[in-house]
Amino acid sequence: MMEFIPGPAVTRVLCADCGTPIVPNSANLCVACLRNTVDITEGIPKQSSVSFCRNCERFLSPPQAWILARPESQELLALCLKRLKGLNKVRLTEAHFIWTEPHSRRLRVSLTIQKEVLASTILEQVFEIEYLVHNTQCPDCTRLAAKNTWKALVQVRQKVAHKRTFLFLEQLILKHGAQKDTVSVKEVRDGLDFFYSQRSHAIKMVEFLNGVVPVRTKGSEQLLSMDTHSNTANYKFTYSVEIAPICKDDLVCIPPKQARTLSNISPLTICTRVGASFQLLDVNTLQSVEVNSQIFWRSPFSALAGVTDLVEFTVLDVEPVGTSRGRWVLADAQVALAGAFRSHTGGNHTNGEMEMDYETASESTQIFHTRTHLGAILQPGDAAMGYYLTSSNFNSDDFAKLSPDRIPDVVLVKKAYPNRRKKSKVRSWKLRSIAKEEGEEGETGGGRGVVGRMGGRDQKKVDEDYELFLRDLEEDPELRGAVNLYKVQDVKMKEGRDGGQKRRNGQYGMDVDEVEHGPAATTTNGEEEEEEPDFPEVGLDELLEDFDEMTLQEAA
Repeated sequence: MMEFIPGPAVTRVLCADCGTPIVPNSANLCVACLRNTVDITEGIPKQSSVSFCRNCERFLSPPQAWILARPESQELLALCLKRLKGLNKVRLTEAHFIWTEPHSRRLRVSLTIQKEVLASTILEQVFEIEYLVHNTQCPDCTRLAAKNTWKALVQVRQKVAHKRTFLFLEQLILKHGAQKDTVSVKEVRDGLDFFYSQRSHAIKMVEFLNGVVPVRTKGSEQLLSMDTHSNTANYKFTYSVEIAPICKDDLVCIPPKQARTLSNISPLTICTRVGASFQLLDVNTLQSVEVNSQIFWRSPFSALAGVTDLVEFTVLDVEPVGTSRGRWVLADAQVALAGAFRSHTGGNHTNGEMEMDYETASESTQIFHTRTHLGAILQPGDAAMGYYLTSSNFNSDDFAKLSPDRIPDVVLVKKAYPNRRKKSKVRSWKLRSIAKEEGEEGETGGGRGVVGRMGGRDQKKVDEDYELFLRDLEEDPELRGAVNLYKVQDVKMKEGRDGGQKRRNGQYGMDVDEVEHGPAATTTNGEEEEEEPDFPEVGLDELLEDFDEMTLQEAA
C-alpha cells in the first residue's frame, strides 16, 4: 500500500488592486491589473497605410522600391511589419493576417508581443493593426501612361529582306526572360524598338543581344533638362544594335583576301549556324570557320542568296567519299531539277514504265554532278533544296573574281520534304510571343507578336516568313533546342484527307499547298505520293505545358 505524500504548499498572496489570490510576483499584481497598469503596445500605432499600384499590382517598400506581393503572403506581411514604428522595442513572437473582404481595401494583422515590464516580469499581449491600402501609381506606370515618355531605347536592326531573324530572336528573348523590364515594343521597317524606363535595363538588353547574335552597337544620349544649381541633368539614351546580315542557310562569298585570313577557306561557303558568331562551311572540303562579330564588322560582307532563292532538286545518286566531320559526311551526288524526268503512260508504254524524253532534253532535264556535305542524310529519290548557280546572276565583285573552275553548278543546302508539306498536318505545338505594345493588356500571348504587326502589303510576306521559321524549327533539332515549344491542348494529330483547295489550319497549322481533286496528292500515273519516312517529328518530351498566366507582369 502506497503512502500519500502531499506536495509542497503553494503560497498565494492577494493582488494589490483587486484582491484576487495570485502567485507572488515582483509587482504583486494579477495579469489583468498589470495590463491595466502597463501598456506594452504604447508607441506602436494601431493604424497605418500601404501604397498599392493598380496597374502593375505592386506595393511600395520604403523608401523607393516597389515589390510584387500576393494577398496574405509572407512578402506582404514583412512589408506591413516594416512600416510599424516602435516594434524594435518589444519582442515579436507571432504575426498573421486576419481575413478581410478583398474590396474593403483593408489589411488586418494580428501581432503577439512580449516585453519585460518589471524585474523578472514578462508581459505578453495580442493586438490588431489595421492597414489602409492607398491606390497610387508607381513611377514606371506613370511613365508608361504618359505617351512617348521613356528613358532608354534599344533599336535592333538587320538589313535583310525577311523577318525570320527577329522571329527567332523573339523566342530567345522569351526563353531567357530578357523582356521583363521592357516598357513597350514597336515594330519598324527593318527591325524592332525596345523601350525602357531605366538606362540599366537597356544596357542589360544590349549585353544579352551581344551574347546570342553577332551585332555591333553604338550609343548616344540626348539632353532633356539640366539644373545648374544642383548640377544634375536628365538624359534620354539610345542604343543602336545592328545584326550581321548573314542568316542560316545563306550562300556567302567571302572576299578572297579575308578568306585567306580565315584558315584559307574557299570563298564560296554556306552558313550552317548563327549564334554569337556564325559558322561558314565549305561544302567541297567540309572545312568550316567561325566568324565572330569583331572579325565580321572589321570588313563586313553580305550574302549572295538567301533561302527564298533555294531551288528544289531530285537526288538521283549519292556516293560518300569517306570524309566526315561531325554530322556532315562528304559525298558526290547526282541531282536534277525537280520534275525534270516525269513518268507518263501512253502510246506503246502500256505498263506505265518511266520514259525519259532525251529528244527534248535541255537545261531543265540536265543531270548535275556536285559535291555535298549531306552524304549522311540524302538517299537516291530524296528531294533537296539548293542554289542553282548555273542560272543565277549575282551582283557581287567578289563572286566575279572567282575562277569558273571553282564555281559548282549546284550547291545543296538541306533536305526537303515536299510530300509531307502537301499533307494537311496540324502542328501539336505552338510558340509564345511578346504581345506588348502601348495600350495592350497582357505582355505575352500565344498569337502573333510584335513581328508582323505593321500589316499592309508586307503582311503576306511576313506570313510566309513565319511559316518558313516554323518549318526550320521542325527540321532542325539544334535550332529547336534554343527555343521553348508549348503543347496545343485542343489540337488532335491526324491527317486531313480533304483535297481541293488551299487551307490554313489556324495559327499553328501548316500552309497546305493546292492539290488536285482527289482523296490525296497523287502522281501523274494515279498513285498516291508517300510521305517521307524520316520527316523530323517534334517529340512530346520537347514540349512544355502552356499556362495562360505566364505574363511579364507576374514575372516582374
